[in-house]
Order: sequence, then C-alpha cells, then structure tokens
Amino acid sequence: MRAKLGPRGSAALWAGKLTAALSRGLRRGGGTTLPGDVSRWVDPAILTKLARSLDQGTVVVTGTNGKTTTAALLRHILDAEGRQTVANQSGANLIFGVTAALVNQTAWSGDVPARAGVFEIDEASLPALVKEIAPGTILVTNLFRDQLDRYGELETTAGHIRRALSQGPEGVTAVLNADDPMVAALGEGLPRVLYAGLDDVSLLQPELSHGADAKFCPRCGSALAFDGVYFGHVGHYHCPTGDFTRPVPDVRATSIVIDGMERMRLRVADAREVEQVEVPLSGLYNAYNVVVAIAAARALGVPLSRSARALKNFAPAFGRMERIRVGGRPALLLLAKNPTGFNEVLRTAIRFGGGTSFLIALNDRIADGQDVSWIWDVDFEQLTNVARHIVVTGDRALDMRVRLKYAEISANRIEVVTEWPAALQGAAEATPEGETLFILPTYTAMLELRAVLTRQGALRPYWQRQTVEPKPDRS
Repeated sequence: MRAKLGPRGSAALWAGKLTAALSRGLRRGGGTTLPGDVSRWVDPAILTKLARSLDQGTVVVTGTNGKTTTAALLRHILDAEGRQTVANQSGANLIFGVTAALVNQTAWSGDVPARAGVFEIDEASLPALVKEIAPGTILVTNLFRDQLDRYGELETTAGHIRRALSQGPEGVTAVLNADDPMVAALGEGLPRVLYAGLDDVSLLQPELSHGADAKFCPRCGSALAFDGVYFGHVGHYHCPTGDFTRPVPDVRATSIVIDGMERMRLRVADAREVEQVEVPLSGLYNAYNVVVAIAAARALGVPLSRSARALKNFAPAFGRMERIRVGGRPALLLLAKNPTGFNEVLRTAIRFGGGTSFLIALNDRIADGQDVSWIWDVDFEQLTNVARHIVVTGDRALDMRVRLKYAEISANRIEVVTEWPAALQGAAEATPEGETLFILPTYTAMLELRAVLTRQGALRPYWQRQTVEPKPDRS
C-alpha cells in the first residue's frame, strides 16, 4: 500500500533512507536508529503517515524483560500466517528506532510492503508511540526494577503504561501478564483485556526472592499473599483483604517441561483449544514470553493451533539464547540486564544447561544504566559451588569481580580480561571439551561481543534476521 506522505513526508522518507544507506556503506551500523532521527527532523509526522498503511493492525510490546523475544515470537507467528510484518527487530526500542524500521522497509516510492507492525518500545516512550501510531494491541510483559537512574521506581514506569492504555485508540486490546500483580492491575477499567499466565503449580517456589519487587496490593497497599512464585514477584497471589486477586488467564500454560537448553514443551489452553507447543527456548521467563505472544496472536485472530505449529521452528532473537561457537567450543549468548533477569539467566544456565564456564560482561553506559549497584541484588551465590571458571570483562569488570568475591567464589576461578576478543578467547579456552560456555552480558556489552563475533564470522549483524517462508495471505 502506498503511504499518503505529501511533499514533506516524501522528503523525510528519502532523507531517512539516504541516511540508512550511508550508515551501512560507512559501516557505522545497520541504520536502526539514525534514519528515524533524520526523518522525524524533516517531518515529525512521518511515523504516523507510514503506520496508517499497516491495514492488518499494529502490536506494541512493552515491559521490563522479554520485549525483544516476545516481539520476535509474535512476528514469527504472523509471518507463518502469511502476514507481511515490519518490526524494529534490532532492539532499537525508542520511537526513533520504530520510525527507522518503517522508513527502512518502505520503498523510495512510498509503497509500504508490510501489512502489519510489531514494535517493541521502551516503557517511558509508550505513551508517545501510542499517540502516533494508534495500535490495535498493546502487550505488557512484566515490570521489574531496571535502570533506576533512568526510569525511577516501578510506580513511575507503571504510570507511563497506564496512561498509554487509558489514552489508547478506541478498540485497543491490552494483553497483560496475569501473574505480575503490577501488570495485572493495569487492566482495571479497560474494556478489552486478554490475560496470559502460567498454571503449572508444580513449578511454583514457596517463597519470594529477596529482590522481589511488587509485594503489595496495588489497590489498598496491604502485603500480598503469594501461593507461590515462578521467579521474582511473578506467580499466584491475592490480597488478604479480598479487594485484589490474580485474574484468571485467558491463555495459560498448564504444563511446562524444559529439555535442557534446547527446547521446552508447553501445554497451552485458551477458551477454545488445548495445544502442545514446542519451542527452541529454555527457562521459565521464556515460557512467559511464549504465552503472552500466543495471546497477542489470538487478539489478532490467529488460532492457538496455528500459533503452536509456527513456533516449532522459531529462531531466538539476537543476544537472547543465540547459539554460536567460540574458539571451537559451543556457546550460548544470554542477555542479562537487571536483577530478576540475571537471576533467571543464571538459574536456567545452571539448572537446565549444567553450566560451569561463564563469561560475564558488565557495562555502565547510558543504554545499560550508569548505576551498577544493582549487581548486589543478583544471586551470584548460585555460582559458588558450580562455576569452574569465570571470565569477567566490560567497563565495570572490577566491580563484578568484587561482587563475585563476596559470593565466596575463590579468586583462582575468576579472571579479569579487559579486551573483548581476548575475553572471548580466554573464556573458550577455559571451557572443558564437550561443555558449553555461557556468555552473560549487559546490553551494550552484548553489542560489543556480538560485533567481535560478527567480524569473526560466527554471527550475522544484529539488524539482520532469518526469514520464515510465508503461507498464502488468508485475507
């Protein structure tokens, strides 16, 4: 469909596309953000003009953890349905990145080949994006403490999302994580809500972790009673006063079996169907990403059975359980950027991957959050009796070494390496033959390590993606 741009919009489109071509030509990146900046400077309405061409709907994915994987899962389902989609799959999740994604996919003539949009967005940027593109579906994964120096406390973040949901376009559907009390509370008063959650009580842990965040009733402030948690504060809960309880999920996983780091099987049910879903991911946090993505697909009219078929050949998003080889050793790249996320990545690597060799990369750049005190809320004690060797690198490698020391990991098992290539090489050499190296970086550290691996030919650039052979368009 050709977008109605007008002279100013056409100039903005051309300026953005020229910027993207120049960026790639000079090898300054994949043109994932700067083209959006340039286009919006020429025409502040360019995103709105392009988004109007997405006649099969737009989904916006927000929340603390899981945005990129959830958006990738949903896009994979829609691609398998034959719906051409556009997405900011590179993880550039500010409004400039969303704009760049649409500019990059639009032809010079103004033709937008995509029919649907799947965009992940930073929580604070959600209200502005909703105002500009009027999405039909808004998905919220979870809310955890993350980069307090940038976002503030959770109540502030929840306020941004609540404002976007309440001011969203008529007919918008909210897809919410029922098991996160703060996210579930966002559905109050909304006309169209789909809740998703886990109902496998065998996996519930009896007590909250010390770093759990949302412990209090969002209505009366009383301490919530938890029947059990899957991780952090996410689980089954109710307020003792009776004025707030976990919503019954519309899409739920009633059984979860995790086969190492290779695959997991979920028995997923909605009001119409019950299906076995197999997906090449691991960890309970990814089980949530799967069920909320399936719920969003249902909001777009995709039956559970077709979502289940599509996910069998899903390829993980960049930096999120990517499989590579480093120095002849198999390795897994697992982004870990806040206390709850890091705890779950560690638990998954140890419990399901049998991890004993690790590369931990800690940066403190703007995209990471410049306050790294959050590492003291991570349960690195999980590594004390299992890690044979840990290479530590990144801008704040020495802070991480101190934290590991206080986890009572002996100094002879910790190696600080300042250069990215040397850190990868050293970690691979320290990994015993037949075992897997687990690479756990913060966001910008992940980009640095991926850049090294891309130059070495082990990975493709992060702005590229594997494609799915589409089925005929059912519309």
